[in-house]
Amino acid sequence: KEHTKEAGIIAQAGEPDAVTVATNMAGRGVDIVLGGKEPANGDEAAWRQWQEKHQRVVELGGLQVIGTERHEARRIDNQLRGRSGRQGDPGGSRFYVSLEDDIMRRFGGERIKGLMDWAGMDENTPIENVLVSKSIENAQKRVEGYHFDTRKHLVEYDDVVNKHREIIYGERRKILAGADLRS
Repeated sequence: KEHTKEAGIIAQAGEPDAVTVATNMAGRGVDIVLGGKEPANGDEAAWRQWQEKHQRVVELGGLQVIGTERHEARRIDNQLRGRSGRQGDPGGSRFYVSLEDDIMRRFGGERIKGLMDWAGMDENTPIENVLVSKSIENAQKRVEGYHFDTRKHLVEYDDVVNKHREIIYGERRKILAGADLRS
């Protein structure tokens, strides 16, 4: 993987007029500075140019993060939201969701579609509604609960396998020690 190159691209997402497309894991831990990377000390011309770019991005509203789908985990959505508006800088985030997204198809999309049909809205009508946000959040909680239960059952299964392993190794040690196994 090219983490250094990826981090450099993400770090420049704060440049004026920049449009950076990334996956939800791209550039973790990279600080996005409005106006782009600050120049090295001592270069006054570069510093003034950076300050102008920084101010321009601030005046335009800062870094705007657009999510094209909600993740199964709220933590990932919150990490994406947290990319903008850092350290007192302006910024914002917005998610665009389709009833055809995985999380919507699996959890709650039919309910929202039913509400839209009831309200006489066609599928191209944008909806910005607390009900939709709550439905997505509830779907995320259900997915997180499902994953938690899966991990919990895996640990329980592993405990049983481990107990069997201990018994087998105990018998093996007896054999290697020359114990009489007939008794």
